[in-house]
This record gives sequence, structure tokens and C-alpha cells, in this order.
Amino acid sequence: MGIISWFVFGLIAGILAKWLMPGKDPGGIIVTSLIGIAGGIVGGYIGTTFGWGDVEGFDMRSFALAIGGALLLLFGYRKIKG
Repeated sequence: MGIISWFVFGLIAGILAKWLMPGKDPGGIIVTSLIGIAGGIVGGYIGTTFGWGDVEGFDMRSFALAIGGALLLLFGYRKIKG
């Protein structure tokens, strides 16, 4: 369930990242959702690499990592495209 969990977390995290970082995105909601999915994967990779946890289901630490990854990628995307 590992990578699929990160996709689901990432989709939700992309929506929450958009809510936490309001403003006009160059790509709209679809690109923001895709960035959220990628952010969830990045957050999961960073968390696993630093030993902050692994995805075995839904828990708040995993969800926070997904949101953090989505925020990081959304911020970078806005800087590059903005």
C-alpha cells in the first residue's frame, strides 16, 4: 500500500496546500493536484530517508509529510512559473 498511499495523501495534500498557500497558480487546480501528488511522494521519500516514518496506512505524521512535500513543490513551482 506504500506508493498508493502517497498518491492519495498527495492528492489531499495538494488541495490543502492550495488552501494554505492561496493565490493564483499558473496551472490551475489540475496542475496543483498533480503537484500535490508529487509532493506527497517527495514528502514520503524525505520522511523515509531521514527515518521519520514509513507509510503503513493513514497516520498524522505521514499526512503532515505529504502536506509538507506538496507545500515545498507548490512554492517552487510558483517561483519558477511566477
